[in-house]
Amino acid sequence: MASLSSFRLAVAVAALLVVGSCATEVTFKVGEGSSGKSLELVTNVAISEVEIKEKGGKDWVALKESSTNTWSLKSEAALKGPFSIRFLVKNGGYRVVDDVIPESFTAGSEYKSGINI
Repeated sequence: MASLSSFRLAVAVAALLVVGSCATEVTFKVGEGSSGKSLELVTNVAISEVEIKEKGGKDWVALKESSTNTWSLKSEAALKGPFSIRFLVKNGGYRVVDDVIPESFTAGSEYKSGINI
């Protein structure tokens, strides 16, 4: 019996390692439509919601999905970075990355979240 239990444990651990190694790190690319009053983010994976919090901000602001994996925000006032991002992984809950987009972002730049899904 003990050897069967050990074998099952070894198979379970191996399966977890395989699943973990197949994960993709979420990245945010700043789109060409971004400026001091607008922010466009393109994700490399499908996510359900994206919100940002500006430097010193108290509230999260929702971005609108404008096309597949592209999220945008237009503001009347100048946006203040660095920006923290909160996003909802499909079937996986919310994740938060602090100060992932710097204040001096440029269109075309890609920023890694450090979160694998």
